[in-house]
Amino acid sequence: MTTTELDPSRLEAFAGRMVGVVNDALLGLSISVGHQTGLFDTMSALPPSTSAEIAAAGGLQERYVREVLGALVTGGIVTYDGATRSYALPAEHAAVLTRAAGADNLAALTQFVGILGAVEQDVVRCFREGGGVPYAGFPTFQRQLAELTKDTVDATLLTSTLDLVPGLRERLEQGIDVADIGCGSGYALAVLARAFPASRFTGYDLSEEAIAAGRAQADAWALGNLRFEVRDVADLGHTEAFDLITTFDAVHDQADPGRVLRGIAEALRPDGVYLCVDVAASSSLEDNVDHPLGPAIYTISTMHCMTVSLARHGAGLGAAWGEQVATRMLTEAGFADVAAERVDGDVFNIYFVCRKVTSGPGR
Repeated sequence: MTTTELDPSRLEAFAGRMVGVVNDALLGLSISVGHQTGLFDTMSALPPSTSAEIAAAGGLQERYVREVLGALVTGGIVTYDGATRSYALPAEHAAVLTRAAGADNLAALTQFVGILGAVEQDVVRCFREGGGVPYAGFPTFQRQLAELTKDTVDATLLTSTLDLVPGLRERLEQGIDVADIGCGSGYALAVLARAFPASRFTGYDLSEEAIAAGRAQADAWALGNLRFEVRDVADLGHTEAFDLITTFDAVHDQADPGRVLRGIAEALRPDGVYLCVDVAASSSLEDNVDHPLGPAIYTISTMHCMTVSLARHGAGLGAAWGEQVATRMLTEAGFADVAAERVDGDVFNIYFVCRKVTSGPGR
């Protein structure tokens, strides 16, 4: 047995990093609470205020407000004046912590710390016994994901995203058939259906809860051109039925993603377009080492995307399936023309514009 001589400076540096990891992981829960209770929204509209004043303005309990503010002050999120016992949210922090920030609101992301932490012991069991944690193990995931993606949809879908496909806006205005596969609560479809009343929109998802939310949204906006159906999208069962098919971060957690992609190709008309929006990453770990969201992508994948697929005896593709594997699978599914694009305002995703036949000049 040999003794490894430790480098004291490296040991001290890594120990310091681990202390930071623990602090930041738990701070993430406090930020999530601040987001969910509207604490940041309240503080952004107030001058420096005491915990009692903040609680009163937000309709919250002072003792809880005061304690979570302790975490937010020591974590560098909120400032504190000990002489006046007043707290303030700097404008620069509010710009990425409040609902007014729209798609730039990073506080919304911290909600997933608690959601994924709730299934930690189930995932630990899967490490030892195999299998996975089913969708039912994440009762609030769809709702939180819908909130997170709503702002991005509002900021990009009707502008940047549609502009990825020349002529698509005009076709939607004239009237085409559109499907969203694995649509979740279907907010993106609702936005499109409201903007293009001449077109017909259908959303498919396995989750009855998500489909119910989609139908409620369609009713609220009186969208007669939008319908939803509970369906396992691996059995889509359509042939040349749609002019445009979309998926929004829905392929990588499928039990049989290859079958889903082949079904999409079969359901698309010859001159149709498939827009596959999914996580922007490389398929090679070494290329993701410096990815700004690398730890988040792999952790969310471990705790949700991969495990829900494995729970259905699936492929467990994972969120970091990456551009290279995605391009290969799209090609194998029957798409001869696959272009990987990016959209300003969405740092999380890559947009694959796919056609069954190679387009001519001016694609």
